[in-house]
Amino acid sequence: MSRFKHRDILPFEFLSGALNRDLKLLFVSTFTGAFGDGLYFFILPLYIRELGAKPVEVGTFFSVMLMAAAFTPLLGGVLADRYDRKKIMIAGWLVWMPVPILFSLAKNWVQLLPTAVLYGVWIGQPAFSAYIASSAKKEKATLTFTVLSASWSLGYIFSPALGASLSDAIGIRWVFYLSFILYGACTSILFLISSQNVVTQTSQLSSTATSFGRKKLLVWSVFFAVIMFFVLLVRPIIPQILKDEFHLTDSLVGILGSITFLGSGVLGIYLGRIGDKWKKAGAISVCMVLCSVSAIILVLFNNFFALSLASLLMGASYTTWSLIGAVMSRIAPEPSRARWISVPLSASMFAAFLAPYLGGLLYESSPYNPFLVFIVATGLLSVLALTKLFNEETAENQG
Repeated sequence: MSRFKHRDILPFEFLSGALNRDLKLLFVSTFTGAFGDGLYFFILPLYIRELGAKPVEVGTFFSVMLMAAAFTPLLGGVLADRYDRKKIMIAGWLVWMPVPILFSLAKNWVQLLPTAVLYGVWIGQPAFSAYIASSAKKEKATLTFTVLSASWSLGYIFSPALGASLSDAIGIRWVFYLSFILYGACTSILFLISSQNVVTQTSQLSSTATSFGRKKLLVWSVFFAVIMFFVLLVRPIIPQILKDEFHLTDSLVGILGSITFLGSGVLGIYLGRIGDKWKKAGAISVCMVLCSVSAIILVLFNNFFALSLASLLMGASYTTWSLIGAVMSRIAPEPSRARWISVPLSASMFAAFLAPYLGGLLYESSPYNPFLVFIVATGLLSVLALTKLFNEETAENQG
């Protein structure tokens, strides 16, 4: 393996060659939908608290959402391997469109729970990942996934701060209405991309190769499930600790949310280049290190500059989905690519659906306890990715 050089990941001129016409439209659509989602998602825990929920009940809301998310990617994967992936992505956004309106109608936090189930319907995600995998250049696969993931993060850069400011100025219900409009615009743009149907191919894989691929699928699914458990242990807690312990206003919490997604967009592109030039396991290891450092800063410091840095680095945790897609696209056969991608997505949600609830319990015992657990876990996961999974990936490539 050639020596890995930092200059291989720094220039940004590669971006123009990473996306074809359809992927550029997908980028714009995702950016638009993410902007609408980001207007309220980062401050959603605060809204749930305003409706009478305690921290553990905020965790219950997200656990309900994740339970729904655990089942629906498998359905989405089956549909995306049988029908036009463009239509499945459109269907996924159509399901989401009523969500902000339903949130706006709630009078107490319990009334949010049915909408949490609808918010957890992720039938479009496997189609999204499979569409990218089939459209991307092989030598830029990880980069393409992280660039499309960055489009989601870029949509979030300004929207949390804007959503929090609008919430303070005119009320959060008007923020929900604006999100609904942007969801509709996102869905409309998807009609402009080309259809993508799976081409049935006669399998040339031996039973040994197929067995090896399924083993890799199982290993990576378990690994990503563990990652998502600890990420979702702390994610709903972050806005709450910023308000409860650091006494920040909703607007400042929104600004830090924007900084988080700025970090996700920028760090995601670098992690994608690391995955293509070095190893995907190496990119995951770096991602876990950044998450761990972010939590350490949050625990040790309480000034706004330090919290901004912690938020920027925590953006790495939002690149996990794109890294899952990049890994799965490399080992999955084309006729069943979406189904293979859906397996780690569903496994992650099954493993993590109790994490927000447990995070709420830890938070009520001490606001810093969830983050101490997160620091230890991400450190161990980084070492695991850099040793066992890295070595397995090297052996696979040499083989």
